[in-house]
Amino acid sequence: MKGRGKRGLGPGQLAACLVLLLILIGLGGCPGKGDEELKPLQDAPLPEPDYGPLQQELAQYIQGQGGRIGVYFRDVRSGASFGINERESITAASSIKAPIVLYLLQQVADGKLQLEDTVVYQAATDYSDGAGVIQFFTQDGARYSLGVLANLAISVSDNIAWKMLLRHLGKENIAAYFRSLGGETVYPGGANISTARDLGIYLQALLDFAAAHPDLGGRLLDHMSHTIFDEEGIPPGVPAHVQVAHKVGTVTGVANDIGIVFLADRPYILCVMTDGVGQSVDEGFAVITEISRRVYQFQREKVLGG
Repeated sequence: MKGRGKRGLGPGQLAACLVLLLILIGLGGCPGKGDEELKPLQDAPLPEPDYGPLQQELAQYIQGQGGRIGVYFRDVRSGASFGINERESITAASSIKAPIVLYLLQQVADGKLQLEDTVVYQAATDYSDGAGVIQFFTQDGARYSLGVLANLAISVSDNIAWKMLLRHLGKENIAAYFRSLGGETVYPGGANISTARDLGIYLQALLDFAAAHPDLGGRLLDHMSHTIFDEEGIPPGVPAHVQVAHKVGTVTGVANDIGIVFLADRPYILCVMTDGVGQSVDEGFAVITEISRRVYQFQREKVLGG
């Protein structure tokens, strides 16, 4: 069911991805797999399970990993949540792209923007290397629709698409939106810093948005479930048939993943931010995967009872 890609693109992959992405229109460029379609979660609330044992287990595991690790968990059906260092301020890296795209979609839902609106690429302000594909074929003055930029920012974590969205939407407007959702650590000093707790709140806002606007919200969830980074972080910690909508983020020493795990009857939000864990981001992602595995196992065996 769920294809899990590897970090980065080789030449052949890049060419194939480029052809695909150039024909995307709006957010509809990655249509999903067969009859697999994420639906908004509108089930009735369930009683709160006791997550004390899971919290204790994760705290003990984290204690032995070194570095800084922040964890936020929320059971979607009951609303029960807990955190471990969940208010620890850590560089958000590309994980922040998911709530930025959510803000864009909220503007579309409110009738203030359209996904067909275009933004002009300005190399002086928008160029960025690292993740993404736009850098390999764009030129000054090229126009990209907001829908395509949103897709690229999520599916391949395109840094240029991110910077163009940030410029077009306005960083202060985005910050105000994050605060309206309950964000506490929002661009302190202008830096891209957040917490596992804040990012988890933004993911709950995404689920609420998808319930109110199934088409727009469902497409974002679908894009987050089909990225080129699906072999890192949260997804490898759960069985391959379980859908995971997530957004990784990395910079030197930092490995993050924030996601929604669509476990049948008991979906949950999991956000893990790491800084200085091991000698590389790969070790940070390994820790995230282990946390994901333990959370899934508890949710499956202790909460669902099987």
